[in-house]
Amino acid sequence: MIPQSTIDRIVDAANIVDVVSDYVTLRRSGASYKGLCPFHDDKTPSFSVSPARGLCKCFSCGKGGNAVHFIMEMEQMNYLEALKHLAKKYGIPVEEEEMTDEQRQRMNERESMFAVNEWAAKYFSQTMQNNQDGRAIGLAYFRSRGFRDDIIAKFRLGFCLDSPDAMSKEAKAKGYNEKYLIETGLCVKRDNGTIYDRFRGRAMFPWVAVNGKVVAFGGRVLDARTKGVSQKYVNSPDSLIYHKANELYGIFQAKKQIAKEDMVYMVEGYTDVLAMHQCGIENVVANSGTALNEAQIHLLHRFTNNITLLYDGDEAGIHAATRSTDMLLAEGMNVKILLLPDGDDPDSFSRKHNAQEFKEYVAAHQTDFILFKTNLLLKDAQRDPIKRAQLTEDIVRSIAVIPDEIIRSTYVHECAEILNMDEAILMRGANKNRAAILENMKKEAQRERERQTRLLNAEQANATSPSTSTPAGGSSSLAGDSTSISTPSSPSSSDSSSSGPSSFNPSSDIPPMPDDIPPFGAYPEEDDAPFSTVPTTPIITRQSQTEQRFIGIERLMMTLVTRYGEQYIEGENADGEQAQMTLAEFVQNDLAYDGITLRSPLYAKMLTLTCQHVHDEGFKASKFLLNNQEEDISREAADLISERYQLSSGNQMEQSEEELKVTYLTRLLLDYKNAIVEEELKQYNADLTRPEVKNDITKMLDTMRRIKELGDIQRKIAKLLGDRVVVR
Repeated sequence: MIPQSTIDRIVDAANIVDVVSDYVTLRRSGASYKGLCPFHDDKTPSFSVSPARGLCKCFSCGKGGNAVHFIMEMEQMNYLEALKHLAKKYGIPVEEEEMTDEQRQRMNERESMFAVNEWAAKYFSQTMQNNQDGRAIGLAYFRSRGFRDDIIAKFRLGFCLDSPDAMSKEAKAKGYNEKYLIETGLCVKRDNGTIYDRFRGRAMFPWVAVNGKVVAFGGRVLDARTKGVSQKYVNSPDSLIYHKANELYGIFQAKKQIAKEDMVYMVEGYTDVLAMHQCGIENVVANSGTALNEAQIHLLHRFTNNITLLYDGDEAGIHAATRSTDMLLAEGMNVKILLLPDGDDPDSFSRKHNAQEFKEYVAAHQTDFILFKTNLLLKDAQRDPIKRAQLTEDIVRSIAVIPDEIIRSTYVHECAEILNMDEAILMRGANKNRAAILENMKKEAQRERERQTRLLNAEQANATSPSTSTPAGGSSSLAGDSTSISTPSSPSSSDSSSSGPSSFNPSSDIPPMPDDIPPFGAYPEEDDAPFSTVPTTPIITRQSQTEQRFIGIERLMMTLVTRYGEQYIEGENADGEQAQMTLAEFVQNDLAYDGITLRSPLYAKMLTLTCQHVHDEGFKASKFLLNNQEEDISREAADLISERYQLSSGNQMEQSEEELKVTYLTRLLLDYKNAIVEEELKQYNADLTRPEVKNDITKMLDTMRRIKELGDIQRKIAKLLGDRVVVR
């Protein structure tokens, strides 16, 4: 790992204008700079660079961040690779921190395996170019397939001699450890302890990961031995550095073009990828005959949301086109299908056409997957009513996984016309399936939150508690009410005094909401409609309405923590005593007092880390989070800092920025607790209709008692939301 002090030096030295100018022509616009966005097809300058903040942002596609994030996007590097890239640019030496013996051993093993694979890739390539058998067999095979020398070099193709141990002997002679030859899968160990070359006599296709490192190999058997062979290709086994389910062949060579064109072609085999590159189509990858999984889809999602599945038009190609597509749709990918003419596969078809002709054919013949599937299954069902009902249910299930409501509705309408069915029937089926999907997602998210909560609680228990002047056991709430707010997570005796409606109705002396932020309660009505300020989190990618509300409020709270977390604020605690603490500690203590854990694991982690380090000398929350070694924290901090957001006091009252921050944050916390109460009230009211509760007087009374307690809590929160917050 790179020491934090070194990361700070790199980020401080990296002039954002200087870094971006290497890729984008910038023109000054006031205190900032503007240019055409390099991440999408920008017609008018929407890419803004702020030298004062050290951030860039495209207000059209949303991409941006600091200099590290920009390099990550442009060069398709991971976080550490981008840091080292900038360190080299600015002449900053990077020394890795001391690791534990276990970490060092694991790192050494990984690096040793990468080193062996890198050597092997060069060995196979040189063997094919310089060895007599290599040229006569290996190079002859690739040339017989029509591949030019530049394509052979681009994909580092090679040949392994048809000898049991020629490669392994050469490797050991060069000093490479036999252990890593076996662990990478280059060699196989016999029962008698000797080893032999796994890929002997095969044409070699190196698998290069997105970071440019050789992680595995594929080997194709040649000449007459292909006749009757059930497995022409052999791949490296899974290892410490390679999991086939996580990799895509050709991703390294294709990543920049995928990002540039915002689209990727998916084919089946190695030679399909090579032939399309030779044709001039570079945004192409192969899954090598395996069904796509979430890891591979997430890898593609880093570069584009649009995928075209490109297969030959026979029965096998049609079957391949329908595999894993529901998973692509569920991940928000826009999926299209292109079946090539009978007798053609991507390899043969690309040899007959240039890049322009190929793209024109794609544009004219590709079909949305849902419509493709509808026509395909309708053809299979013909006039059989049972098959027709089954295919309808199959199509409805596929439509239901699509997260965007408008796209779902469009597909339902089009499918209804094709199937000659009542659109309302299809819509009901889609909604029923969608509800089941959302319920499963909710359960899965709850399980993940519980797991994350356990991990965070363990971390907090081991960490040094930040010092504050809040009395032990007292609430950190700075509101003037001396009674702590009891939430469903921490029920207390009820206070039946009511002081107004349960919905939020701000009084005239509360400052208006910050610009560009929706008012409390203005949340989406559709179960999975996007919340305007909700980011995609690592745990929940498509939240329900309730989840969006919670994550949305958490995002607003973390915006304040990220920008002002280290600043001290003063006020009254639950005992009416003056208390002083940092804004980040105020949030953490207020939530902890009521037993509340943030629902977003990312925000919970950011808040915990901020409070752990808030008393470090020279600590500044924005810099600490922005320069954090964990990429998800750094990226989110950049988004929170760069959003068009500012506190505004309006014309109704005069308050300092510090007072506004506390007032606004207190309202956020109260609204968050109000949302928790509303959620549990909804659950308990639903319980009243369940037979097991209705028919059990004890359960019925317990449920009604809890509803009353929650109603009292809700009225208490409503009173606090309506009262003037005391700030000293």
